[in-house]
Amino acid sequence: MKRVLATAGHVDHGKSTLVRALTGREPDRLAEERARGLTIELGFAWTRLPSGADIAFVDVPGHRRFIGTTLAGLGPATAVVFVVAADQGWQAQSSEHLAALRALGIRDGVLVLTRSDLADADRVEQVRGEAARRLSAAGLEVPGVAVSARSGAGMDELREALDALVARIPHPDPDAPVRLWCDRSFTIQGSGTVVTGTLGAGTLRVGDHLALVSSAGAREAVVRGLQSEDVAHESVGPVSRVAVNLRRVDAAEAGRESVLITPGAFALARVIDVRLEPVTTGDEPPTGAGRSAGADGSDGLPARVTLHVGSADHPARTRPLGGLHARVSLDQVLPWRVGDRALLRDPGTRQLWSAQVVDVDPLPLRRRGAARRRAEALEGADARSLADVRLRSRQADHPGALEQLGLSEPAEAVRVGGWWVDPAAVQVWSQRVVEGVREHHATHPLSPGLAMAEVAHLLELPEHLRTATDGGSLPSGLPTPAPELVRHVVVAAGLRTTDGRVHAPGHGGLGRAESAVTELEVRLRAAPFAAPEREELSRLGLGSTELAAAARQGRLLRLPDDIVLLPDGPARAMRELAALEQPFTLSQARQALGTTRRVAVPLLEHLDGRGWTRRVDGQRRQVVR
Repeated sequence: MKRVLATAGHVDHGKSTLVRALTGREPDRLAEERARGLTIELGFAWTRLPSGADIAFVDVPGHRRFIGTTLAGLGPATAVVFVVAADQGWQAQSSEHLAALRALGIRDGVLVLTRSDLADADRVEQVRGEAARRLSAAGLEVPGVAVSARSGAGMDELREALDALVARIPHPDPDAPVRLWCDRSFTIQGSGTVVTGTLGAGTLRVGDHLALVSSAGAREAVVRGLQSEDVAHESVGPVSRVAVNLRRVDAAEAGRESVLITPGAFALARVIDVRLEPVTTGDEPPTGAGRSAGADGSDGLPARVTLHVGSADHPARTRPLGGLHARVSLDQVLPWRVGDRALLRDPGTRQLWSAQVVDVDPLPLRRRGAARRRAEALEGADARSLADVRLRSRQADHPGALEQLGLSEPAEAVRVGGWWVDPAAVQVWSQRVVEGVREHHATHPLSPGLAMAEVAHLLELPEHLRTATDGGSLPSGLPTPAPELVRHVVVAAGLRTTDGRVHAPGHGGLGRAESAVTELEVRLRAAPFAAPEREELSRLGLGSTELAAAARQGRLLRLPDDIVLLPDGPARAMRELAALEQPFTLSQARQALGTTRRVAVPLLEHLDGRGWTRRVDGQRRQVVR
């Protein structure tokens, strides 16, 4: 079993010294860090506890100038070793680190009182009590251990506390998708680009094809090699510090802002909606002085913040929605799931907000009052109903998109083919289609109805349902739902479809031409090949438009030169022609059918075109058997 813990605490309170005493390894790897006795970049060291559990430490800087690096180390961690020097007590950066832990949702760890040999017993207990009180107020009910890294006092008790911590931390899922936030990248001659990070879930294997998401976009990366704790592995599971040697990746493409993910397992987006919780350090003045009026909600959020997620930090723009919700926009895509935690920081005031993702790639807010309505919808939602809130805003969504976001199936939805559809949207679309079909019938009484493409246009589907775009919430390569939605809406609207044309129930007649066509049908059933002359058709009021409408509805068959027969006329003719001695002439065919040359010539050519008859020579044909 492996676990990764992050250190936290005020600058020069002995975090690196403690890690060195526990592991026998130097976490400060830069010469400048060792010369100044100050952690500047993230340090890493590991050891084996008495229980046999492997544990690694991410040593973060304590100085406020390196708060971005500190948050990069805390982001992927699940538990913390919180360090307070017994001889100095609680300090400013102790409060800032605690606020960051609270914002990131880290709720377990161990309190370590370092340099206990430099303070008397009363002072140690005083510092322990104050630190425990502050941690408890932030949701960290953790054991406290007083140690001296130099003399070794208390170190065995600390190892026991770490063993207990490892035992109670939830087991990560080794089969989960990989999302490795990279905190370092470098090049090794002969091997290429290497990135390091904390693998919190999933399993990495040599040969894996992953996606590297960075400021350049998303591109394929192949795992060439793996190391954990300076040992090469064919696979590495969670939770582990891991170094990944990547093939096909330039070092310039992989920095602290880059992320390695399982392809297609996360939603890539530049915009997220979040639920905010302002986080205080515990040192602010009481209500009023020194705090913005909107600090208890999104109204106090500045327009420009730094977003910290995983080991990455990005400049971001915010738009308060109202209440505790806001929209956050970035300049590059990141891999998200609903429920992800991030941290928003105002670089000027150092105010922190804990941000929990409630939707990814939300639709634009363009209409007046849209932000307020969006906030109201999100305010009443919990983890189980967020899928329904998302569906109501988008009208339809693909299960693949919900799976990427880690959302369950929506409870208030209709399954249409491979899509989830909002029932309220179906009602709106149905009304539009009914009105459109009625208007079409009124304007074009001879029309058999609207084509499916015309019905789709009536639906006025939003753009995200008409086109699939890379980088959005719709998984690349999935078909758009329009065809399935159109068919479902037609049925829901109580309409009918005949030969691909949508029409109202009962429609299908020919309006003012109905009686004339009916009369003609009666005559042709009595004399199938006695096609009326053009003048007689005109007298009946059957011009080209009416005859074309009757043909579309399958009521009549039109041959060249305005020859009109019943649709079964060719089949009737074949029965008569098959009885003739083969081959036969035009005259013999005309006599067998009891018709004129005007009708027989186009009818025989029609049969030739179908392949039912064929010419033998210039004068004769025969039936194709």
